[in-house]
Amino acid sequence: MRHCKTAQRQRILFAFVVMCLMAVALTGRLTYLMLAKADYYGEKAKEVQQRERNIKAERGKILDRNGEVIAGNKPVSTISVIHNQLKDPEKVIAVLSELLDIEEKKVRARVEKKSSREKIKSNVEKEISDKIREMDLAGVVVDEDYKRYYPYGELASKVIGFAGGDNQGILGLEVSYDKYLAGQDGKILTTTNARGIEIDGKSEERIEPVAGANLYCSLDVNLQKYAQQAAKKVMKAKQAKSVRIIMMNPQDGEIYAMVNVPEFNLNEPYELKTKKKVSSKKKQELLNQMWRNHCISDTYEPGSTFKVITATAALEAGVVKNEDRFHCPGFKVVEDRRIRCHKTTGHGAENFVQGVQNSCNPVFIEVGGRLGVDGMYRYLNQFGVLKKTGVDVPGEAVTIMHQKKNVGAVELATMSFGQSFQLTPLRLLATVSGVINGGRQITPHFGVKLESADETAVKMLSYEEKEGMVSRDTSENMKVILESVVSEGSGSKAAVEGYQVGAKTGTSEKLPRSSKKYIASTLGFAPAKNPKVLAIVLIDEPQGIYYGGQIAAPVISELLENALPYLVK
Repeated sequence: MRHCKTAQRQRILFAFVVMCLMAVALTGRLTYLMLAKADYYGEKAKEVQQRERNIKAERGKILDRNGEVIAGNKPVSTISVIHNQLKDPEKVIAVLSELLDIEEKKVRARVEKKSSREKIKSNVEKEISDKIREMDLAGVVVDEDYKRYYPYGELASKVIGFAGGDNQGILGLEVSYDKYLAGQDGKILTTTNARGIEIDGKSEERIEPVAGANLYCSLDVNLQKYAQQAAKKVMKAKQAKSVRIIMMNPQDGEIYAMVNVPEFNLNEPYELKTKKKVSSKKKQELLNQMWRNHCISDTYEPGSTFKVITATAALEAGVVKNEDRFHCPGFKVVEDRRIRCHKTTGHGAENFVQGVQNSCNPVFIEVGGRLGVDGMYRYLNQFGVLKKTGVDVPGEAVTIMHQKKNVGAVELATMSFGQSFQLTPLRLLATVSGVINGGRQITPHFGVKLESADETAVKMLSYEEKEGMVSRDTSENMKVILESVVSEGSGSKAAVEGYQVGAKTGTSEKLPRSSKKYIASTLGFAPAKNPKVLAIVLIDEPQGIYYGGQIAAPVISELLENALPYLVK
């Protein structure tokens, strides 16, 4: 009996000890939660009791070199409903259906959906959203928003690009500089009860949005307009497939204008020009083609404009001099190939400078042979021809060139006058910039500076430059030679009264050769002694006369005639 009482006391004592330990543990846990985790659980409680709505940040503007807005914003709104706050759903359905021009059944489906918040329509014009706000409909929320707006429509569309429905960059500069332009969204935090209904009289917490930075770019609205008008005019006159134009400063790589006609309307970027019904897959293919920046994303055979590069390499290597003599019978035989000159009767006796003026293939075949395969590839690398330019918009294509080990005499011959390989127009222009600016390899670009929305902070953008692409002597010599192409040679139609202009024309046959389709091109710069502007024109598949010196050179003349008084003070 005594043994049983002792056991019972022990059990009671054990239970008491366990209870004490549990009480100590619970007290410790409670103390931990109240002190160490107070902030964490406070935030969790707040999340349950608050509804969060974003306030869209205003996207930074894109401005041209003169401060003209080329991508801006206009205020719009997003209309939503909060199901458990609706007091008169039928009135809400009727009003929103009428003012937002949406079928009643679609509005009803969204209004009656039991969700914390249901979006009815975004990008609502301010005039309409103001009417909805003034009606003070319970459960209807009108949030501030911004819609991207492009005041010049299709001007430089494939360079500027556009922003999507949620204001993120999709194409061109809009996507390249998106992280700067986007800004930081703000928030509205509203106190609610357990059923998610906003509590009257409770103040809102508001975290203000931070507007995106403004991007100042090198595009010039006036020059872009000149170039676009010139492109449309020659495209119509020659019934061409497309026309590409680039105008840039060869001294620093700033791009003044970049045209790809036909362009598209940036305010309606998903609208195809064709009225035919197409599948969704086909539509996306057509949109991708419509948005494509052919100046940087498409390669082509440069033809005789590439002779600028071959001539520069040969002069720099010392394998040719201005007064070296050549003879052109109208063709040159290389191994088993008879490669003709564009003048089938031949140029006869001529020196090197005259060979450039005449754009004589036999002269350049011989010059390419003097350089040799090793020499040619050494200068292709030195001039940056085999790599991308690094331009600050997406989608740049790389040069398509023979592997050095596969280059024989015939390949070297055709390369020397710009055939059997492909590069982009911008790649050619970037290398020619180094030829005429004293030998500095520049990076073509659009971005100039970023400025905060309140104009208190400015970040200047910088780009890589390399000295020593060619010697200053070679650069000066090439400027004189290319000026003589206009004053005495095949580029006479690129002349501008009152200015010395340097130029090189080109005509390349597209693949397959049997198609008899051509690209006519001319590059030109001025003033010849100290170039301020370098331009290139490419006319794709012109009808009738297709020689670059005949149809592209006059466009260069027109562009420079408009640009020079504007750029040369």
